[in-house]
Amino acid sequence: MDIFLPVQKEIIAILSAQLDKRLCYHNTDHTLDVIARSEEIALSEQVSSSKELLLLKIAALFHDTGFLHVYNGHEEKSCEIVVEKLDSNFTKPDMDVICGLIMATKVPQKPTTLLQQIICDADLDYLGRKDFKKLSNYLKNEFLDFGIVKNDDEWEKKQIAFFESHQYFTRTSIDKRLPLKTRHLEDLKQHLKDNQ
Repeated sequence: MDIFLPVQKEIIAILSAQLDKRLCYHNTDHTLDVIARSEEIALSEQVSSSKELLLLKIAALFHDTGFLHVYNGHEEKSCEIVVEKLDSNFTKPDMDVICGLIMATKVPQKPTTLLQQIICDADLDYLGRKDFKKLSNYLKNEFLDFGIVKNDDEWEKKQIAFFESHQYFTRTSIDKRLPLKTRHLEDLKQHLKDNQ
């Protein structure tokens, strides 16, 4: 029996019920999106091992569970949660892979394996998508609510700096997302300039 679906059901239920409502970006929609994108990119990158795909999907499912407890350092907390929940289902090397994938999503991203590159690209897939503006607005509101930025101007500068330091790693994301991401960055810079 596939372990993933029952675990996904349980974790999504926990996130839906217990996540801080101010997390309008880092919510269940984002988690489900990262799972779907991880799978999509993995298949495009010819990852065919069912075990690797399972570890990737588990990591995507748990990658933001740490937000249940902390904002900064949530990746480490996510690793603790996945170990606590699934230690008996996986070997130590498999758990190490899962935690390595979760930690790879920490910004600045420094993935060292193809699976890590995939989850990193899946996590920030929206930067090069048509729904970027909507999701970016959610993240801005979250940052304002948690005091990570003080105002719109600080947010815009932070976002541009983030865009400029970010890169996609997989051939799939470079081909599919980089062109629109580049246009989004030009728009952000123009908007900042117009409002100076």
